[in-house]
Amino acid sequence: MFFWGICYGQQLIKTSKIIHNMKVTVHRKAHFNAAHRLFNPKWDDAKNFEIFGKCSNPFYHGHNYELIVAVTGDVDPETGFVMDLKVLRKLIENEVLKEFDHKNLNEQVPVFENLNPTAENISVVVWDKLRKAIDKNLELSVTLYETPRNYVTYKGA
Repeated sequence: MFFWGICYGQQLIKTSKIIHNMKVTVHRKAHFNAAHRLFNPKWDDAKNFEIFGKCSNPFYHGHNYELIVAVTGDVDPETGFVMDLKVLRKLIENEVLKEFDHKNLNEQVPVFENLNPTAENISVVVWDKLRKAIDKNLELSVTLYETPRNYVTYKGA
């Protein structure tokens, strides 16, 4: 397969590779349900309520989280993919959904034993888990919707 690519004056030269970078972002959306409690163990209940409001309920509360994972990179000229979305789907299922879905994050997910499970911290944890398995030449971004109006995005340090 040939692409008309490089132009010298009025003449087009046939090339078998795409010469320019085609940075494209692919997205995969996932959903999970989880309970959590936002609190700082160094504070009393009154201070936790002052800072975190009803999210500091000692009996926990839940969310229907929407997760969007974005991967940006060059389009592979052989496959036409930035990343195979089937591979990304399986990564999300194995690294995130199996551990977080229908769980109490504070009680059942070890990483949150000493880390407040805010949307910000959850998104960083998800990014860290996925980053290990995704080609380092690809950019990774994680957007987590805690509610339809409250969401965070983490793109790495």
